[in-house]
Amino acid sequence: MPAAARSSGRPLPRRRARARRALLPALLLLLGAASGLSRPVVAPGPTSAPVILFTFDRADEAAWDVVNDGVMGGRSAGFVAVDQGTLRFTGTLVTQGGGFTSVRARRAVDLTGQLGIELRVRGSGRQFEVELDDGVRAYGRTVSRRAPFATSAEWTVVRVPFSALRNTIFGQAVNAPPIDVARIRGLGLYMADGQDGPFRLEVDYVRSYGRADE
Repeated sequence: MPAAARSSGRPLPRRRARARRALLPALLLLLGAASGLSRPVVAPGPTSAPVILFTFDRADEAAWDVVNDGVMGGRSAGFVAVDQGTLRFTGTLVTQGGGFTSVRARRAVDLTGQLGIELRVRGSGRQFEVELDDGVRAYGRTVSRRAPFATSAEWTVVRVPFSALRNTIFGQAVNAPPIDVARIRGLGLYMADGQDGPFRLEVDYVRSYGRADE
């Protein structure tokens, strides 16, 4: 029998079967993709993974506003700048007639499942405060949710648990519901440690932390 006849004889059905098996995964993928087109897209829900609030990679990442104690007749002065991947909050605190200066930015995030806020900071050794705004009001005023953190000349990571946030209005403690971490709408940084003089704070990032980070 000629060689050409031998090569096209009985082995041919096995080659066809192998070819059909090779095509099967591709057919299954196509069927899966087609069926997926009819499935609704479900938005991801809250997660225990960290939520990044600010990284300061761009100067226009957020608009930071300075609020000094001049609104109360004070003479403190604060300044804010975002440059080279950090936020710099500097100025001079004057306790007479006021005694605070702050910077604030809007950021709407859902921090459900998180334990608190983490910041990488360095500063002039003075104590600052971080504030979270959830929009809750009491006595006709917005409730401030703030807690202190320390700084040093070296970069350090500080964590502020939500449970450490104090409820105040104009610095006075008030009764208010617990912070609604699902409705965070802004973050602030305060200098109000009761000491006259210049201060400096640099922030590398702000994020949340959860149980997985402990």
